[in-house]
Amino acid sequence: MSKILQNILFENVKQSTNDFTKHYHDTYTIGLTYKGVLKSYNSFETYDSYEYSIRINNPGEVHSGKSKEWSHANFYPTVDLLSNLYEQIFYEKKTPFFQRHIVENKLLFLKLHNFFTAYFTKEDEMFVESLLIEALSELILSNTIYTKEYNKIFEDRKLIKNTYELINDSLDTNFTLDALASNVNLSKYHFLRLFKKEFGLTPHAFIINQRLNKANRLIQKGVSISQASVEVGFNDQSHYTRNFKKFFGYTPLTLKKNSNFIL
Repeated sequence: MSKILQNILFENVKQSTNDFTKHYHDTYTIGLTYKGVLKSYNSFETYDSYEYSIRINNPGEVHSGKSKEWSHANFYPTVDLLSNLYEQIFYEKKTPFFQRHIVENKLLFLKLHNFFTAYFTKEDEMFVESLLIEALSELILSNTIYTKEYNKIFEDRKLIKNTYELINDSLDTNFTLDALASNVNLSKYHFLRLFKKEFGLTPHAFIINQRLNKANRLIQKGVSISQASVEVGFNDQSHYTRNFKKFFGYTPLTLKKNSNFIL
C-alpha cells in the first residue's frame, strides 16, 4: 500500500439499511453513492445522497443518516493529506473546507470512481496514487469554499476548541460538567446550552465520539478491541461496541478484520 494511504479507512458497502446517530470525524469523509439513498442530516439541514452523487463531510462536521438499500464507497482522508496537496497546488499550508454536503460533479465523480476501483482491485501503487492526487486536486480546485490555518479544525469556535483540547489531554478521564464548564469560565447551564448550539452535540456525546475516533485509530494500528476500549476510557469492550454501532452503523469487529473493508 502507498505510504500516502496508510492508516486511511476505506469502505465499500452494498445494500446498507443501517442508520447512524449524530457524530463527527477528525478526518474528511468523501463518498460515492451508486445505488439506493442515504438521507443525511448535517448542520440543521437534510440532504439526500442519491445515485451518482458525491457526499463530503469536513473534519469536525456533525452529521447523521438513515440509509435505504444504499450501495456506496467511502474513504476518510486525513487533514494532513488534503493540506499537503493544497500546499502543492497553492504554495501555502492551509486546511481546505468543502461545499457541504452533496456535490453534483460528473467529472469529479468519475475521477473518484476510478481511484476507488483501482484501490479495491489492488492496482499498481503509483497508478493508485496518481488517481488519488488527480481526484483530490479536482475536489480542491472545484469545491473549496474556505480554508483555515493548518490543523486548526476548531480554531474559530473557542468554546469547542478549549473543550476539545481539555478532553484530548486526558481522554480516559471521567469528566464532570463542573470541570468542563470551569475550563471555559461558564456556568453548567450556559456551557451546556452554548456547547450544543455551537457544535450540535451534547458534551457527553462529544466525549464518546472522541473516544471512538481514538479507539478506531488504535484498532487500525493493530491494537485489540478490548485494549483499545480501556485505553480511551470505556468501561469495557461491550460499552465501546454498543456506542460504535450506534454512531457509525457497523461493528468494530468489521473494522478489526480489515480496516479497508468490503461488505
